[in-house]
Amino acid sequence: MPMKNLSRRTFIQATAAATAGVTLVPKAFAAPESHLAYVGTYTGSDGHGEGIYLFDFDPATGALSNRKLAATTTSPSWIALHPSKRFLYAVNEGGNSGSVTAFAVEADHSLRKLNTVDSHGSAPCHLSFSPDGKYIFVANYMSGTLTVLPIAADGKLGEATGVVTHTGVSGAPNGATNGPRGSYDIGGHEAPHAHFIQHDISGRFVLAVDLGQDRIYTYKFDASAGKLTQQSIVTIPTGDGPRHLAFHPNGKWVYAITEQASTVTFFHYNPETGELASQQILSTLPEGFAGTSFGSEITMHPNGKWLYAANRLHDSIAVYSIGPDGKLTHTAQAHTQGDYPRHTNIDPSGRWFFVCNQKGDNIPTLRINQQTGTLEPTSHYAAAGTPACIIFV
Repeated sequence: MPMKNLSRRTFIQATAAATAGVTLVPKAFAAPESHLAYVGTYTGSDGHGEGIYLFDFDPATGALSNRKLAATTTSPSWIALHPSKRFLYAVNEGGNSGSVTAFAVEADHSLRKLNTVDSHGSAPCHLSFSPDGKYIFVANYMSGTLTVLPIAADGKLGEATGVVTHTGVSGAPNGATNGPRGSYDIGGHEAPHAHFIQHDISGRFVLAVDLGQDRIYTYKFDASAGKLTQQSIVTIPTGDGPRHLAFHPNGKWVYAITEQASTVTFFHYNPETGELASQQILSTLPEGFAGTSFGSEITMHPNGKWLYAANRLHDSIAVYSIGPDGKLTHTAQAHTQGDYPRHTNIDPSGRWFFVCNQKGDNIPTLRINQQTGTLEPTSHYAAAGTPACIIFV
């Protein structure tokens, strides 16, 4: 494909509280130590994985070990564990028509398939649950659609109760407004591309990100009917391509990573109205960087003090400290110890940081410095074919 049309996806194919400006976060947080992790992968011609893997996790050292194939399914590039921990759900990204598969979590943590339903769009790439756990929200990338699927008491998925189709594009013929000098990443804006959907901290609204439109939507959710109704829209600078959001524990700050521009935008969020107001834009790349890189995942530390943003091609993690007013200070840049970081996550204890290196077929463990939030390499790597998403039990 011509370089002028290069986008992240075509590139892969080609080669609580804040008051008076003071943030109140816990000095320490308690979380049950997790001893297991699930990893979703790309399968078939798009990857080297076979489905969803189960790993043992040592919370003392951060090591992942004893990989087992928990379930075989087509390209589960995003997986989500139900709040009850009894069920796990996976997108099936491959093919022209996307789907979502439901699994029961067995006593040995293997996964038993319950059913598969149409996602009402192509290339589903993100899942999250309604506050009551009775619905699952789906973002379909290629079709630019958002879908609401009901979850039955036995964990099976029902037919869609609501489908929202985004229309229109932002138009970005010259690339990202805030992109690095010399970037060829100017594609992805020929159509709507829904990339993320999740309810806010309060549970009152659902936020959805559309990369192709350079927009972040706020929706009201009718839990009785299972439908989304548009509340408000905020526009991102043309061509920057918003991808994912991270919510601060105080519920009033939201951070968005862009794919084309490789930036993080800090928003004030009004939990009463669902409106976002931009406050700050920072690069995820080192000062003076020139060339092409794709922003991917953005991850909030559970203590609300630090934020992390991943860069594909540059293969790094930008580390930010969060000030008392919510603004970010770029404090460090860490290497991903692999190639093309698609997803990152932090274990429930807040001590270990994990990177799914999609093209490197590995998941390294990085140690989180508990005083500064910076990331330090360890000797621990887990092998996984085309890893795309890691979650903890």
